Order: sequence, then structure tokens, then C-alpha cells
Amino acid sequence: MFVFLGEYEVTLDAKGRFLLPAGIKKQLPEEAGDQFVIARGFEKCLTLYPKKNWDPILEELAKVSEYKAENREFLRYFTMGASLMELDSAGRLLVPPNLKQYAGLEKEVVMVSVINKIEIWDKSKYQQFFDSFSPEKYSDLAERVMGGRSQL
Repeated sequence: MFVFLGEYEVTLDAKGRFLLPAGIKKQLPEEAGDQFVIARGFEKCLTLYPKKNWDPILEELAKVSEYKAENREFLRYFTMGASLMELDSAGRLLVPPNLKQYAGLEKEVVMVSVINKIEIWDKSKYQQFFDSFSPEKYSDLAERVMGGRSQL
């Protein structure tokens, strides 16, 4: 697994394509290749994984028992619409129409690094999400999520 850093603004063209930012390309190791998986995110955004980061997730999902209804529901939702894609000769990726509609992507898009994946947000929705997060809320969340861990 490899990780990403950074936040990038890109523009969707009329066909729903965007140029993969140079800052992201520079972080991709050579063995990552040009294949990616794009899927629905937990919020109204999309997630973009290099295929090499997606494959271990699928291996974990394959271990989930399909004999429980909630497991089946989660598996369907998590993989629903996930699409394999490759960079075109110009270094662009095409957002499938169903996923573009799900995330409400218009023209201006923000790509946000989140450890092993990149979230793709409509710029205005991302700004709303970001604006709703106060320093106090961030501090409280950090304490709840990371508070029991040893000092870094």
C-alpha cells in the first residue's frame, strides 16, 4: 500500500474527464501502473484508489460472511458502481456518469488525499463540509479516535 498527501483542484471537461494532477502522479510509485478504481465514498463524494491499493480491500471484503443480511447490504453498497479505469494518453480519467451524478460533480472538483485513496468532491460541497468543521470539533474528534493511542 502506498499513501498520498495533498489537496488538488481540477476541472471536469464536458465528457466528465479530469487530468490527474502532477502532484498525485509524482507520489505514485512505478509499480502502481495506470489502473485505478473509482467508487462511491461514505459521504457524497467518490473515492479513487490505485488498483494496487484496491486489491487488498477486495481481499478483506471476500472474507465477510454473505450469510448475514447487513453484510450483504454493506458489500453491495461499497462495491456498487465501482469501476476499473486507466489513464488515457493525455493523463486523464473519466468519471462514469452514474458516479458523477451520485457525488453531484459539476465542473470544479477537489481531490483530497486520505491515506491510501483520494476523495473526489464537488468543490462547493467540499467547502460546505470543510466550513462545518470547527477547531473544537476537530480536537474532540481527534481525542475520541486517537486518544487511546501511544504518543507519536
